[in-house]
Amino acid sequence: MNKLLATLIAGLFATSVYAQTQAQSTSSTGAPATSTATGMTPATSTAVTPAAGTTVVGTQSTGTSGMAGQTAGSTGNADADKDIAKANQKEAKEIAKQDEKISKATQKANEKKAKAQQKADKKIADANEKVMKADPEDKAKASAKAEKKIAEANADAHETMIKADEKAQKKIVDANADKAKAQNKAAEKTGKAMAEAHKDAAK
Repeated sequence: MNKLLATLIAGLFATSVYAQTQAQSTSSTGAPATSTATGMTPATSTAVTPAAGTTVVGTQSTGTSGMAGQTAGSTGNADADKDIAKANQKEAKEIAKQDEKISKATQKANEKKAKAQQKADKKIADANEKVMKADPEDKAKASAKAEKKIAEANADAHETMIKADEKAQKKIVDANADKAKAQNKAAEKTGKAMAEAHKDAAK
């Protein structure tokens, strides 16, 4: 039973990793004018993407009962059919509940990541603006300073995104575990009900 549950959880966890729908915010910096005096151009904004190897959270697809195929048709035993229908209903209700948790966790993570991207873009725009306003003789120094601020802005955004994904994934794993338990419980009750029906039919 433990191996069955572990297999179900592993399978469901695999489906819980979704393609990230990262917010694509438009860069507010535009194409800064180059300095004819120094040839320096303000550092440009780079899209903030999650660090390699990190799990991303995207659109969640609603799961369905994994035991539905077992309950199609009637056993011919009214009591057994009633028990199976009850188990099926309870399983579907639990799965819907956990799918809702997954959806909320995914949405919350994406909102946090979108805000992190917007915050980084603003810092980058401010840094580039300072470079453009700098005197010709200070362009090189201002550009170097801007690059540092942009690197820090991107790093902060990455960290926020990673934490958002991590928090969401923990909730998704827990939700999928509960779904697997509900499916396993429904399968157990269905199996027992069918066994009773067969036993009565054999009398």
